[in-house]
Amino acid sequence: MPRLLIAFITAFFLAAPVRGADATTFTLDNGMQVVVLVDKRAPVVVHMVWYKVGAADEPPGKSGIAHFLEHLMFKGTDDMAAGELSETVARNGGSDNAFTSWDYTAYFQRVAADRLGLMMQMEADRMRDLQMTEEDVATERQVVLEERGQRTDSDPGALFSEQRRAAQFLNHPYGIPVIGWRQEVEKLSREDAFAFYRRFYAPNNAILVVAGDVEPEEVRALAEKYYGPLEPTPDLPERVRPQEPPQLAERRLSFSDPRVAQPYLTRTYLAPERDPGDQRQAARLAILAEILGGSGATSVLGRQLQFESRQAIYTAAFYDGTALDDTVFGLIVVPTPGVSLEEIEAAMDDTIAKFLEEGVDQAQLERIKMQLRASRIYAEDNVQARARRYGAALSVGLSVEDIEAWPDILQEITGEEVVAAARELFDRRRAVTGMIMPAQAEEAGQ
Repeated sequence: MPRLLIAFITAFFLAAPVRGADATTFTLDNGMQVVVLVDKRAPVVVHMVWYKVGAADEPPGKSGIAHFLEHLMFKGTDDMAAGELSETVARNGGSDNAFTSWDYTAYFQRVAADRLGLMMQMEADRMRDLQMTEEDVATERQVVLEERGQRTDSDPGALFSEQRRAAQFLNHPYGIPVIGWRQEVEKLSREDAFAFYRRFYAPNNAILVVAGDVEPEEVRALAEKYYGPLEPTPDLPERVRPQEPPQLAERRLSFSDPRVAQPYLTRTYLAPERDPGDQRQAARLAILAEILGGSGATSVLGRQLQFESRQAIYTAAFYDGTALDDTVFGLIVVPTPGVSLEEIEAAMDDTIAKFLEEGVDQAQLERIKMQLRASRIYAEDNVQARARRYGAALSVGLSVEDIEAWPDILQEITGEEVVAAARELFDRRRAVTGMIMPAQAEEAGQ
C-alpha cells in the first residue's frame, strides 16, 4: 500500500470519533463496584457480574473448582428453582451464559432494556443464596468431566497446550488448566464448592458492568435496590499468588499423538502484563505481536516464511496483557509438508534475528496502528464486547482510566520501542519451545 494512502487512512481513523460515552462508575456501600456504559442505539442491555476470582486462586489440590462452581451457579437458590434463571431469561427473549478464566469468573445476560431490574434481582439472589444438593454436585461434576473429555482429552492440540503451560509456569498457578486436572475434578465435593463460594462470591469481590440503553442514575437505583442489601465478606484475602522463579535454561518438550494431522512448533516467553498506571511495556509487546505474526500476508514471519521461502503454511504471534500476573508472548509456525520442525525452527530464528537487526518497517507500523484504531471504532458497535473489555480489565486490577488510555498508548509506540522490547523478550534461556507431531499408534501406547 503506498505510503501516502496509508498516511491518509491513518489520519482518517485517528480523527474519527469513538462512539459511546465514557464509563460512569460508582461503588455501593457494601463494596461492589459498578460500571455503566451508555449506548442508546438499540433498546437492549448487557448485564454482567464479574467475580475477582478464577482458576489461579484455587486451593492446592482443588483444581477446576472455580469452573465447577460456575456450573453449579445455575442450580437453585432459596427463591429460584434449578435452571429457573436461564429459563426466565429465555422467556423474556434474552440470552445468558458464564465463563471462567485464570483471573476471573463472569456471568451475563443480554435482554431488553426494561428487563434490567429482573436480571439484577436474580443475579443478586444467587450471589449469596445459592443452594445445591449432593445430586446437583454429582450431576455437574460428571458434566465437567465430559466437557474435559470432549474439549481436552480428545484433542491432541489442547493436551499439548496444557502441557506447554505446565512447563511454562513451574510455580505460578497459571500452569494449572482452568477446567482442572481430571484426577482432582473427580474428587471435588459439595463442601469444596460451598467453601469456595462463601469465600469469594461477595459484593465486595464483584464488579457489575451494565452496557446499553440505560441511564447511569437508573442503574444506580436498581443496583442499590438489589445488590445494596447484600452483606460483604469481611477480611477478604488479598490476591497474592506464588510467583515464578527466574528461568535460567530453555525448556523443550515434544508431544506425539497418532491423532495429530499437522505438526507445528510453538515458542513462548514469560512477558509482563498490563500494569495499573504503567501499560507502555505491554503496549510495545502488543504491537510486536502484530508486527511479527498479526497477518500472514503482511507480518514479518508471514512474509518471510509463508510467501518468500514457502517453508510454512501458517505463522502467528500472540500476546494478551490483560492478566493479574506475568503472562506469555508466543510464536507459532506450521511447516510446509516436507519441511521438518527443526528446519522451520531455524528459519523462524533467522527471521527474528533479521528483524532485530533491520528494525521495524515504518509503513507496516502505521498500517497496524490504523488497523488497531479501526478495530477499536468497530468494536463500539458491540455492547457485549465493550462490557467484556471493561470487566476483564477491571477484574485484574486495571482502572477505568487505564482502559480508556490503552488505545492512545498503542498509537504512541515507536518502532525503536518495539525493537527494544523484542530484544529484552527474546532470550532463549527464558523460552519454552514445544513441538507437536504425529505418532504411530504403537509408539503412543508405549
